[in-house]
Amino acid sequence: MHEVERAHGNVGVLPETIAGALAYFTFVPALIFLLVEPYKKNRFLRFHSFQCIGVFLALVIAAAAMRIAAAVLGPLIIVLLAVILGLGFFILWLVLLVKALQGEMFKLPLIGDYAERRSSSEEHIVI
Repeated sequence: MHEVERAHGNVGVLPETIAGALAYFTFVPALIFLLVEPYKKNRFLRFHSFQCIGVFLALVIAAAAMRIAAAVLGPLIIVLLAVILGLGFFILWLVLLVKALQGEMFKLPLIGDYAERRSSSEEHIVI
């Protein structure tokens, strides 16, 4: 079993753990962290920012699929599925938030792999 990479120290004026958790409060802080110095150079913060954006995109895709399914299956079943899906995404958000606050780079399947690759690359997003 490999050792989990943990956050340590500060990035800008924020502790890495707080900044990593803030990345999960909508995609806006995540985008800001990816575009603004010195945050965009911090691997821990880039990882959580990319993972947040990936989760947000998955939520948008799931919502679009639910709208299409509503036309086919009827609204009552979709309301039930939407509640379950919403609860699932809320629990996922809480887990990601807590893991970031603990200083862990908790990697989700697929989305986390992409976030890890992007956060490890030497390229930074340039405005």
